[in-house]
Amino acid sequence: MRASAFEVGLFDPTAAHGVMLPRVWDLDTLLRAVSWLRLKNSQGRNIYVRPCGEHALSLIDDASPRTIELLKSEGFAPAVVLETSPRNFQAWLCHGQTLPKHLSTFAARLLASRFRCDPASADWRHYGRLAGFTNRKDKYRRADGTFPYVRLHEASGIIYARAGEFLAEAKSLYEVEQSERARPPSLRCPTLCMSNLKTIEDFRARPVYAGDHTRVDLAYAVYALSHVVPENEVRNALASRDLSHKGDRKRQQEYIDRTIRKARERIGDNRKD
Repeated sequence: MRASAFEVGLFDPTAAHGVMLPRVWDLDTLLRAVSWLRLKNSQGRNIYVRPCGEHALSLIDDASPRTIELLKSEGFAPAVVLETSPRNFQAWLCHGQTLPKHLSTFAARLLASRFRCDPASADWRHYGRLAGFTNRKDKYRRADGTFPYVRLHEASGIIYARAGEFLAEAKSLYEVEQSERARPPSLRCPTLCMSNLKTIEDFRARPVYAGDHTRVDLAYAVYALSHVVPENEVRNALASRDLSHKGDRKRQQEYIDRTIRKARERIGDNRKD
């Protein structure tokens, strides 16, 4: 991963709102901690990792075997490939240079859109799973009570062939997007804002979310807000499904507020439209 320090997260999925126990370690410390991590993994915690601080990587999440082959054939060969559950992959792409936070998030979003992977995981600080530990999601629990291991398939550490070309494109598109954001909504270019964009129904139809509408809502909000869709339209889309299970109108509105806030945090944008 070409990183000198890592943030390791130990996530407890049984906690009411999920509890992440974070650690910041260099490689030697991480290796010495493997036994402790195995213990915590056996006690139910999922083990995650990401580079510490600004870095040169982008995470591709919820990728199929075909997506991994497509990445390679189009000049985006990953530095690291992990099978996080049967036939489901994560890949780390190395850009060859440390990216500032805003460009790192934008590049991750652009890659997720281009290769049709999970947009909710596209930001500069997203965790990937750490190889050698089990994926403790309940849906992967086997009949004997065990869970599948996160398997390391490749670890070349290579910089993908089209890194220079892609980063130049990402920087150019980012400047265009920022220019559009600065314009009054009535003057924004429709080709950048509304034309050919995915709808929330497109996200609801994606099998990768397995009917988890909370994940769908967040993924769509991240995608739509990052493509300069007005916030009120995103809110209307989130409210287009039955939210009565969330409680009364006030609680439903609070759910939408939380989703919008989380989406803005993911894309590094805390402004209001």
